[in-house]
Amino acid sequence: METKKRSIAKAVSWRVLASLTTFIISWAITGSLVLGLGIASIEFWAKLILYYGHERLWNAVDWGSK
Repeated sequence: METKKRSIAKAVSWRVLASLTTFIISWAITGSLVLGLGIASIEFWAKLILYYGHERLWNAVDWGSK
């Protein structure tokens, strides 16, 4: 079982990496630094919350655990 703090740390570290990727792609497609940052910041918070919930749900499932 993982602690809630570990799940939060994993969620934040993943979101930083994934949101940086989203920012770069958004900036490249739109050509706008501001729009790229806006898209990445909305995506960061939405997916951070979803990932944390996903991790906690999987932590409650015994399937595949040893």
